[in-house]
Amino acid sequence: MNIQILISRTLRIGVSVACVIAAIGGAIYLWKHGAETMPDYTGFSYDEAHPQEYTTLSGIWAGIRAMNAQSWIQMGVIALLLTPILRVALSLVDFIKEHDWIYAAITAIVLSIIIGNSVGV
Repeated sequence: MNIQILISRTLRIGVSVACVIAAIGGAIYLWKHGAETMPDYTGFSYDEAHPQEYTTLSGIWAGIRAMNAQSWIQMGVIALLLTPILRVALSLVDFIKEHDWIYAAITAIVLSIIIGNSVGV
């Protein structure tokens, strides 16, 4: 299979999967909270939002298992963010396969920067 077709399918499938995951989260949210009155958003405290539940992978996985809508939506965002990263990784494989060492080096640097920023290095 042509690597360019694989990359385009990866992008299409990645965005579609991310949308489905986020839509599941939206449906769960409406199912559980659809009849509630609108909360007062004039004041907001970050501590009230339970950041550990939505900002760590372990918290998100636990929320998904508990059918927590915010965790499903957050996982959709993560899937959406991983899609272009996977595209860069596939491009690196393509450049190495084609023996295009300059673009392979540039792509490897870009990928290492993305991964380094993602894990907090």
